[in-house]
Amino acid sequence: MDIFLQLIVNGLLLGGAYAIISIGLTLIFGVVRVVNFAHGELLMIGMYAVFLASQQLGWHPYVSAIPVALMLFVTGAVIQRFVIQPLLKADPHIQIFATVGVSTALLNLGLLIFGADVRQISPGFGAESFQLGELSIVSGQLVTFLMAIALVGGLHVFLQRTYVGRAFRAVSQHRYAASLMGVNVDRMYVYAFGLGAACVGLAAALLSTQYPVFPTVGSYFTLTAFVVVVLGGMGSLYGALIGALLIGLVDSLAGYYISPDLKEVVYFVIFILILVVRPTGLLGLGRGSE
Repeated sequence: MDIFLQLIVNGLLLGGAYAIISIGLTLIFGVVRVVNFAHGELLMIGMYAVFLASQQLGWHPYVSAIPVALMLFVTGAVIQRFVIQPLLKADPHIQIFATVGVSTALLNLGLLIFGADVRQISPGFGAESFQLGELSIVSGQLVTFLMAIALVGGLHVFLQRTYVGRAFRAVSQHRYAASLMGVNVDRMYVYAFGLGAACVGLAAALLSTQYPVFPTVGSYFTLTAFVVVVLGGMGSLYGALIGALLIGLVDSLAGYYISPDLKEVVYFVIFILILVVRPTGLLGLGRGSE
């Protein structure tokens, strides 16, 4: 029983890491209706920024969360304004190719600047574990899990209570109707893409205490993030959180009771079965009218 409870805790905490990465991805899709294949490379940029702040300035990764999030907000806004915006009326596959191109460019830029070496922030707070009864908990994983819940709650309040948040929802439901109501749709797209990228910056700061950084680190997380977002429902923040926790639990339990090499197979099978029954995902939002 102790092993089972430990696996449950490990799965939930792992799900927090998946959630913190997936929230920005689902926010961008929910508003802009663009699948951002450069999401992993934005995470890579954020993790390198956290690493440099730690090595050059002596900052703890958590201290660098706000400046890195602001940096990625600007990066995401620039990508939206100058790469995605001109293609909004093009076919969806053209937009996908554009984000793939951005992904390739950022990946090669990372290789050019940093090389292929694996970098690791010196162990500190976030890497150690503590005992809670019979359970062992890594402090960094717990912080990430709590921040994922707080981020979803904070974004919910933002979307419900602020003008920009309500504008996001209006644009997501029907962008032309929103423009008739005085909403600057193009500006909301820039804000949404920037905010989604800023969420990735927060994820980078939180995960840098637990994972090394290298140019392809984004690919390590992105595939699972896409599974989480589609499983929870494209555009649903709470769906992303629930999907991430579910995938985390399956990852932990299948890795122990079946095989570490087959855990991805198990959650992909579950993923496919759920989509067969409910194609929009667990809490999916239908695509807004154009």
